[in-house]
Amino acid sequence: MKIIDTESTRHALRFERLIPALRDMFIAGCEVPLRHVHTLQNQAAPPGGTVLIMPAWQEGRYLGIKTVNIFPGNAERGLPGLFSTYMLYDARTGEPLAQIDGNEITSRRTAAASALAASYLAPAQARSLLVVGCGRVGGLVPEACRTVRPIERVAVWDRNEAAANALAARLHAQGFDAFVATDLGQAAGDADIVSCATLATQPVIEGAWLGTRSHLDLIGSFTPQMREADDAAFVGARLFIDTREALQKSGELLGPMSRGVFTAADVAGDLADLVTGRVQGRTESDGRTVFKAVGTALEDLAAAILVYESVEAA
Repeated sequence: MKIIDTESTRHALRFERLIPALRDMFIAGCEVPLRHVHTLQNQAAPPGGTVLIMPAWQEGRYLGIKTVNIFPGNAERGLPGLFSTYMLYDARTGEPLAQIDGNEITSRRTAAASALAASYLAPAQARSLLVVGCGRVGGLVPEACRTVRPIERVAVWDRNEAAANALAARLHAQGFDAFVATDLGQAAGDADIVSCATLATQPVIEGAWLGTRSHLDLIGSFTPQMREADDAAFVGARLFIDTREALQKSGELLGPMSRGVFTAADVAGDLADLVTGRVQGRTESDGRTVFKAVGTALEDLAAAILVYESVEAA
């Protein structure tokens, strides 16, 4: 069994390779059972955490299992809020093939899925981006989006000012016109794309702020208790999701649906619909679009296969 380290994983998952790999996997499909979700209570270190176990496989090819530990309180400890590991097996025999850096897989495939959706839903000439949440995933969104849209100007915002300043500096070094947003509402209104990658449980983005033809990318919320945008953000917008599981898992969708803001039938499509052409993406007549993702083991498997086969071919 290979142990594939962070640097090798990151190198294999360059966005110009990963985004097409995700598109191909959404077209080909694989077996993806519902994820297992377990809550860990920790009286000594509240608020505790959540454990996700996410399997996926393609018959006769590969089987992968990702374990993700999410501990929101880690921000106060100076630690990432998410840690994960990935195991890849031969689906024919069950033989372990590789242990891969799950943090890199999770963060890069999340940003890549966001960019894949944006390639169908964001304005074709989108040049300005607002990133809300300057953690591991949010920090990758500009690079991923620049792969599919001509992003030049990036505003960043985080409740932790030091994290926002650090990300703005990194993005500036990557060639972006990057700066820290001091007025979140104004920054949201100025952006062609607004991307949220937080662990928020209350809305941080208001629909009233958003441009009429903007694209809202919500990739942080993955439990019924989590939420990044208010109800108004969905009103009058074409809504897309990564998979149908999002309708069962995310407070971003469950809350507004319970209040009659929209129904499951109002969802225009998912990523598989977009990449296969079953549903058309942005049209000239579209106003605002919204993409809500909770993540799927299909994306993890696609990324893990790309890493493993890249290492094998080296």
